Amino acid sequence: MSSKNKLSDKFEVKRSAPGAGLGLFTLVPFKKGDFVIEYTGDKIPTPQANKLSTRYLFEIDEKWTIDGSKRGNLARYINHSCDPNCETEIDEKDRIIIHAIKNIKAGDELGYDYGEEYFDQFLKDAGCRCKAKKHQGGPV
Repeated sequence: MSSKNKLSDKFEVKRSAPGAGLGLFTLVPFKKGDFVIEYTGDKIPTPQANKLSTRYLFEIDEKWTIDGSKRGNLARYINHSCDPNCETEIDEKDRIIIHAIKNIKAGDELGYDYGEEYFDQFLKDAGCRCKAKKHQGGPV
């Protein structure tokens, strides 16, 4: 394991499925319901976020969005999955909490469903590249 890609004691960033780029892999197991990681970044007005070209935007609501493009946000490396092992939740303080929705083994790639709007805008035309293979092989 390259220490260059090991960014914490719990996670490693490395190549994911072909065409999916980098992914976040866990070095420790998580049980269903466990807190995994927080998606962090600058809280910016959603209308401002809509003008940005980055894909690391997580909309909290029509007023606010988290810009997670800074590399210190390890959760930005979690890829979309049609068969996710994680789920996101926005808490009362507008923090984006990611928790396990099934048991996750050390070495597994983390994934959550980015939602229909993101899928339609960024993934549908090229075809989903997640390991679930639900949409593998081109446009849906």
